[in-house]
Amino acid sequence: MKLFIYVICGVLAIGASAVRGSATEAFTAADLVSLKRISDPQVSPDGRRVAFVLRETDLDANRGRTQLWVVDIAGGEPRQLTRGDASASSPRWSSDGRSLFFLTARSGSSQVWQLPLAGGEARQVTDLPVEIGTLKIAPDGGRIAFTATVFPDCPTLACTAERLAVLAADKATGQRYDQLFIRHWDSWEDGQLSTLFTAPIGIDGRADEPVNISGAARGHLPSRPFGGDEEYAFSRDGTRLAFSVRLADREEAWSTNFDLWEAPADGSRAPVNLTAGNPASDTQPVYLANGDLAWLAMTRPGFEADRFHVRLRDGRTGAIRVLTDAWDRSVTRLGASTDSQWLLANTDDIGQMPLFEIDPKSGAVRRVTGEGQVAEYAAAPGGAVVALTSIGAPADLWFAPRSGKPARQLTDVNGELLAARSLGAYEQFSFKGWNDELVYGYVIRPPGLASGRKAPIAFVVHGGPQVSLQNQWSYRWNAQVLAGQGYGVVMIDYHGSPGYGQAFTDSISKDWGGKPLVDLQKGLAAAVERYDWLDGERACALGPSYGGFMMNWIAGNWPDRFRCLVNHAGIFDSRSMYYTTEELWFEEWEHGGPYYLDPSIYEKNNPANFLANWKTPMLVTHGELDYRVPFGQGLAAFTFLQRRGIPSRLLYFRDENHWILKPANSLQWHDAVFDWLATWLK
Repeated sequence: MKLFIYVICGVLAIGASAVRGSATEAFTAADLVSLKRISDPQVSPDGRRVAFVLRETDLDANRGRTQLWVVDIAGGEPRQLTRGDASASSPRWSSDGRSLFFLTARSGSSQVWQLPLAGGEARQVTDLPVEIGTLKIAPDGGRIAFTATVFPDCPTLACTAERLAVLAADKATGQRYDQLFIRHWDSWEDGQLSTLFTAPIGIDGRADEPVNISGAARGHLPSRPFGGDEEYAFSRDGTRLAFSVRLADREEAWSTNFDLWEAPADGSRAPVNLTAGNPASDTQPVYLANGDLAWLAMTRPGFEADRFHVRLRDGRTGAIRVLTDAWDRSVTRLGASTDSQWLLANTDDIGQMPLFEIDPKSGAVRRVTGEGQVAEYAAAPGGAVVALTSIGAPADLWFAPRSGKPARQLTDVNGELLAARSLGAYEQFSFKGWNDELVYGYVIRPPGLASGRKAPIAFVVHGGPQVSLQNQWSYRWNAQVLAGQGYGVVMIDYHGSPGYGQAFTDSISKDWGGKPLVDLQKGLAAAVERYDWLDGERACALGPSYGGFMMNWIAGNWPDRFRCLVNHAGIFDSRSMYYTTEELWFEEWEHGGPYYLDPSIYEKNNPANFLANWKTPMLVTHGELDYRVPFGQGLAAFTFLQRRGIPSRLLYFRDENHWILKPANSLQWHDAVFDWLATWLK
């Protein structure tokens, strides 16, 4: 890929990227759900191999299955390690590199197993009465750390299993709650907490009796719904564990106060809170070779999109210092080099997500990778193995050297399918948005669009709102699938998106309908002016979550621009949203506090206050298990549209959450969206 800059018609085009494949057959939604997905790369102790998880879709079973694979970093074909109907995940190398620990439910529940790589069958390491969620191995290989969901007042794991059996047999189904956070994302709370345990490995290779490490730090570890084993870490000598927890107390529903705790790995002493002085989020601990502890920290309580910067705690004195205060980026994932002398971090950066190296002494930052999204990474001698994606390709593993030499591809798991498909070329551009500030976006040209022809526009508005529609591959709002249907795709990183400085991210708060709408209006106009193959007269807008809010907002505040709208899980009424969602910290930060104290910001940005202007045809899609934006928001929008006589349709999923995840449901959702777009654009 080449980076070039030129100015035409006052619009700055940042870079055009060709994509693989010269076939004439377009990329489809069926192709999207069938793609193999790489995740969780783990480099062997000798640095010669990388184990990873590969997900394949079983359309007949309507689910994905994961298995473990390994590939030599020096080159060669990947080799499959596990097989069978039961999925395998979380590959973790033994300290000698001769075997892999992993999680699988082949025994009936998720337990730890160990696979010798020289040959032979995997053997079961744990046989616990509860399921194991995440896994890590101590540096010397003598102990495992894992998380499991238990009742916090139960003294043993068996107690949790027995209590669950009693509850399952009870014919009464009522659940009593005395504090908020009664449900989260797509599940109801039942009194259990995901808790950190350790267990030594005996001479027979089996885990001994586990010990609860969390102690009085009672809260979900990993954090729900998206946390993982990056939230806890062994010290270099394996004697201590650091972990991040937000207490599951009365304030949990409106708190972002995750603290970093440290405890002996054998559970001999209670954990100590290392960050009690910071009322905002502290997470992702990483021990360095000299004993110092690094982690990610925010500074503003209640703001989930605050800048994650790096802090260091001196291993001898306990003194804490801020390391990356001058770097105006919010780190996504913190790690360390194989010798733990350097820190690694990926972060949003001007529409990309590169990997960076950080000097733990000076805080100096150096970029390691180029264009695209480093979705995951694992340190390797002389560099890192990265799972690299772009708008033009799903994730594959690459070796990115520290030397600055070009990255080298290690896997090509979807090569055969992608070679048979024609994908759309994409380009980043910029323009003057709100207050004439620089804003960035992407356009994707439909493959096979003849010279002189114009393509109707699919104008995609991202959710979050503090996320980026960057140079990445998506499995839910995929630009190539839309381009394959013949649409020119336009995506804008409006004010509020990360990767452009924290002030840019902050600017959306309390102004959901202001700056972002101006950016969208100016961005679409700039794209139509710049790219003569876009048909500005035929455009539909689509968006999920905040993007769905924006569809409702556009309906009332920009009603004459689009021929149709697609609203997935969008907020319709800000007042009812506040009283029915689960993460109150988000609503209260974004709108200036609780609704009952000051409803003015909520009502200023409330789509329900502009219903008199609605007239644009709208498709509404929503999942019943969506507790982030409850289904009533989508139902309310559809009710109004129908009662007002505006062309509209509702697609409802009883078994989906904020996202549409099941393969068959994803295909149905895509078919509905394509049908809606074609009705109004073709």
